[in-house]
Amino acid sequence: MGFEDIEAWNRSCRLSAAIYKCLQDCRDSGFKDQITCGGLSVPSNIAEGFEHKDDEDAIEFFNTAKSSCGVLLTQVHIGMEVGYIPKDIGLMWKNEAEQLSKMLTALIESRSNS
Repeated sequence: MGFEDIEAWNRSCRLSAAIYKCLQDCRDSGFKDQITCGGLSVPSNIAEGFEHKDDEDAIEFFNTAKSSCGVLLTQVHIGMEVGYIPKDIGLMWKNEAEQLSKMLTALIESRSNS
């Protein structure tokens, strides 16, 4: 099994791609950079954590991915508030980030108990 088999990795990759596609014409580079960075951080840290055989190291990266979900949620809220992200899309992204955070909690717990 590789990190590509982890549901949270797959879903976070799709979310990151959706963010890029939706905001490709956004002229606010500061906002765009922040939200795309947050989106990229989730699957990147899941992959990096999975590649570590030491559970403690892996958990550190999974925690970073979980923290990035919080960053992403914040950016989605702000993006909806200022009109960069349509409300229906923002609510879908918000829900997905919350689900990813829960999945990461489960992944962290499973590595903590191994």
